[in-house]
Order: sequence, then C-alpha cells, then structure tokens
Amino acid sequence: MSGGTVRDTALVLGGGGLTGVGWESGILYGLARAGVDLTGADLVVGTSAGSVVGAQLASGLLTPRELYERQLADPAGEIAAKFGAGLLARYALAMVRSRDAAEYRRRVGAMALAADTPAEAERREVLAARLVSHEWPERRLVVTAVDALTGESAPFDRERGAGLVDAVAASCAVPGVWPPVTIDGRRYVDGGIRSSVNADLASGYRRV
Repeated sequence: MSGGTVRDTALVLGGGGLTGVGWESGILYGLARAGVDLTGADLVVGTSAGSVVGAQLASGLLTPRELYERQLADPAGEIAAKFGAGLLARYALAMVRSRDAAEYRRRVGAMALAADTPAEAERREVLAARLVSHEWPERRLVVTAVDALTGESAPFDRERGAGLVDAVAASCAVPGVWPPVTIDGRRYVDGGIRSSVNADLASGYRRV
C-alpha cells in the first residue's frame, strides 16, 4: 500500500514488433469478451510493442475491441524493418563478449549509436501516428527504455518529464533497426534490451 491506496492490479505488456502489437491487442480483446477486462488495471507497464499497446489502452479512449480493430487497418505510413541474420549475429557476438548484463546493454547501445538507420524524426512520426493520444494518461503508465550510453534502465512515466511519444519511440528503438531516441540530451533504445517484459516494475502489486 502507498498513501492509503491499494496496489491491486498491474498489466505487463512485452515486446514483439508489429506482430506483438497485433497479438497483444487481440489477446486483450479476447479476454474482454471472456469477461476479463484489463482496461481498469491500476498500473500498465509497456516494453517496446507493449508500450504502444499500453499507451493506447491506458488512454481510456479505446475499448479493447476498438484497440484490436485499429490493427486491422491498412498500415500506411509504416517503415519496413530490416532485421536480418547479420544483425542477430551482432547481438550474439555482443552477448558472448560481455561479462554481465550491464556490459551487454552498453555494447548493444554502442552498436545502436553507430548504426545506419532511418532518421529519428521520421521514425517518431510513425510512432506518433500509432497513438490515439500524445498525452500521458491519468492511469499510471510506465514505458521502458535503456540509456544507449550507460546501459542503465530508464523507465519513463508522466512524472519523469519526457513526452509520451518520445518515451514510446525510445521503448521501440530496436538497436540496429531504428534510431536511438533523444530525450533531454540523452539517447535511449528499446527497453527489451534489458528485459522483454520488465515485469519487476510491477513489484508490489497483488495481481500481475
């Protein structure tokens, strides 16, 4: 409990690219149809694809059905991702050369900073178009990212000062595929580099 408020339900949404956005939206709609409506969760934690879904769900502007139906629209304006075997090999090499998880995140962050990717502003426009609102919701939403230089976890929420679109863009900035996102002079990459779900950020809630 905090300030007399019961920390009851947290919804944790992980990564998975555009497929993850569609899959999570479909699961949320299916659960709602079965009588389990998670739009009332006290906390939403979103990583990468989960940040896109979480931001829309927490906005209160879409029902689970409407969230799902948005995924059936023509994906005009999206930029095709280039994620091949060469990039996977670079991830694997960074892993075997790292002594621990922190060093791995720094190596991958350095790779992201050096990569040839679409322009940051162009990618931001794509993420902005995915969201139904560009304002942080009243419901508690945490969007995960990683500092590209230090490898440190960077969970963003409305109290941290970053704009919602920038936070979601950072959470979706897959190293080597999309450009790191600049927030207050720092560069950030996909929160999935730390964890595909970052469920520890829901610690203390009765149901996760």
